[in-house]
Amino acid sequence: MDDTKELQTHMDKTIAQLEQEFVNIRAGRANPAILDKISVDYYGVPTQINAMAAISVSDARVLVITPWDITTLKAVEKAILASNIGITPANDGKALRLAFPQLTEERRKELTKKVHTLSEQAKVAVRNIRRDAIDKYKAKKKANELTEDDLKTIEKDVQKVTENFCDKIDKLSEEKCKELLTV
Repeated sequence: MDDTKELQTHMDKTIAQLEQEFVNIRAGRANPAILDKISVDYYGVPTQINAMAAISVSDARVLVITPWDITTLKAVEKAILASNIGITPANDGKALRLAFPQLTEERRKELTKKVHTLSEQAKVAVRNIRRDAIDKYKAKKKANELTEDDLKTIEKDVQKVTENFCDKIDKLSEEKCKELLTV
């Protein structure tokens, strides 16, 4: 059925959004993706850090940012401080070092709660997509474009797709929680 492809596309976008949210939850390990949402004013143009600097992971918990134009080092530092990611960069004159602190047990539990909340929000979004799709099919049935049997079959298909996506969300959530709770 062609319409389930559209349904899956919408649900895939929800999963992609959730994965992006999970990337921004740091687990005590250096992850360059934490800088993705930070923009620096580069000659009057907001520019992402990864477009103006080399970002590398020097060890498991240290990110090194080396701007290609050394004069932008202070601007990058200010942008990171203003971004509220919770890490203060160390400036050595040539590069910035972001040392990710080891997470406390309490903080790990807080972050797993956040993961569960985000997962539940994604499931709600998927269920809303399901509801909208079923409403659309019910309208088609009302307009005599579908039979009762076709509607029941479509509802079962839509429910199956929804359950698959909810299972994917649960799996992603479980993996992220395991990552957070691993010391």
